Amino acid sequence: MCPSEDKYTDEGRMEESSPSKAVIPLAIVTVVSVVCMCATAIVVATQDNGSASAPLGSGSGLSNLNVILNVGDTDFATRGPPAGDNPCAGKKLDLPNIECINDAIDGKPQAGANVTKGYKGDMEVDVEPIDKPYWQSGLCPVNVHWHLGAEHYSLGEYDEAGKGPAADEKDDDHRRLAEEARLGYQCRHYDENDARFAMPYEWKHCVGMKVGETYEVHWPHSAAGSCGTVNQYQTPFYDGVFCNLDMETLVTLTPQQIASAVGVQAQIFTIVNDESYYYPNLMRGMIVDGEKGSDIAYYTGSTTGTSRDNEKCSSYAPITWQVDRKCHKISASSFDQLCADMKSQRDDMSDDLYAHGSRELVADEWAADNGKLL
Repeated sequence: MCPSEDKYTDEGRMEESSPSKAVIPLAIVTVVSVVCMCATAIVVATQDNGSASAPLGSGSGLSNLNVILNVGDTDFATRGPPAGDNPCAGKKLDLPNIECINDAIDGKPQAGANVTKGYKGDMEVDVEPIDKPYWQSGLCPVNVHWHLGAEHYSLGEYDEAGKGPAADEKDDDHRRLAEEARLGYQCRHYDENDARFAMPYEWKHCVGMKVGETYEVHWPHSAAGSCGTVNQYQTPFYDGVFCNLDMETLVTLTPQQIASAVGVQAQIFTIVNDESYYYPNLMRGMIVDGEKGSDIAYYTGSTTGTSRDNEKCSSYAPITWQVDRKCHKISASSFDQLCADMKSQRDDMSDDLYAHGSRELVADEWAADNGKLL
């Protein structure tokens, strides 16, 4: 209840009309009055729970405006910015695949390669990869996507001995994607008798994902991206990479200039249903924390994907690759939060909410000899 109108003494104290005087400091009365006013407003504002907004009272002078009172089921996580021009849309430069045995492959080493410590490819190159964090070289992430299994190979981490869950009839999305997407190497963490790898997760944002499975996450970076703006993240990633670079300029760049301006971070995970492995904000790039992001292979390669193999090679080369040699466990919720973040971008990233197929491991002859042991 709110106090009724009472009399106040000259000393700022309230005097009740009853014979017995209860003396209460004015400051307390003021606080109580404000609380009561707020409580009254809350009662009025929440009488209609089915409405997301209600007009302010006519006495406020703002009667034509609506204010959000109760967002209910509104999902802020996937709400994007206001619609606007996307200067990166359609900026992908068309560089067709080439025959790997063609002379055109010279100077265009391929990815994903073997990143086992000590490995070096057979292709001689005179280009050096970026060997420090991309942000220190003026690059920003322009996309994030992942592949089913690992496209790279790291002996003892993600290799032929790795394993994961079999797609079963009860998991239609995962089975369909497994049939359509080539499975790469898997990590060695999976244990079918451990609930963390077997207990299903209710995916709300990602599509066709599976607890216990291995995924290789890629963060393409570019010095020509729309860095620091609402248009920074793009699907396809080529739009982000070439946002501020046209073909006329590209052909004037040296291989070293290209490798110094475009790069990809890659990190390999096994998904577990365990919140102790939760990491937020995977949009920003590779996790660097303790063992994560501490053992990195640096080399120059190309774009990947299943349209390339050891007969058809990518023309998008040379670019820098920074690949975590270790496989890490990560919570399913971390990926689902990532997908929610992707939905909140101005550009439509829905084509990257599921795993893409993995390119077959690059043959030694198409892998660069400049791998660094850092």
